[in-house]
Amino acid sequence: NAPQESKTYVSLKFKKPKPLYIAIGVAVILIIVALFFAKGIFVAAMVNGSPISRLSVIQELEKQGGKQALEAIIDKKLIETELNKQKVSVTKEDVDAEIEKIKAQVTAQGGTLEMALTQQGMTEEKLREQITIQKKLEKLLADKVAVTEAEIDTYIKDSKATPPKDVKMEDFRKQISEQLKGQKFQQEAQKWVSDLTASAEIKYYVNY
Repeated sequence: NAPQESKTYVSLKFKKPKPLYIAIGVAVILIIVALFFAKGIFVAAMVNGSPISRLSVIQELEKQGGKQALEAIIDKKLIETELNKQKVSVTKEDVDAEIEKIKAQVTAQGGTLEMALTQQGMTEEKLREQITIQKKLEKLLADKVAVTEAEIDTYIKDSKATPPKDVKMEDFRKQISEQLKGQKFQQEAQKWVSDLTASAEIKYYVNY
């Protein structure tokens, strides 16, 4: 009998790609797609085929007003933290009422709130946020910004102010009271924020 040929069977097994490699591959593809379809996220403009990155725009803006912007954000953070700590709150109705006042003032000048906000580079959401903070501060500093009748009398005497035609003296005094209250609020709010900043521990990691 002829010797039987020994047959060697080679089992070829294809290794399944590990989930980690699949995830990395998908992530790379997604990044490439994002870069292609969302140029505005990373590239601000193209000049004769040469890109201007958004990062360079941000860096230029930081040079021009980075310090002021950072200080404003720090102040806002300190104010909100302290107001929450002291549990000062205002209602949505209070904010809505102030929005309506602003709308009426803008309308009287022949414009709209939307136009005014666009010119200031703001949104209604941002306006509401600022009004909320202001209302909370007014509530917190109410005792310090109160205006007495004697102060109104002194203002009228010193400024020799007289009510316009068709304006009652009572309404005129109310207008003066609001004006003096606004001045006091600006002074007291500025002092309150300055004291708050002076007592806070602030570490700067970027120098402008």
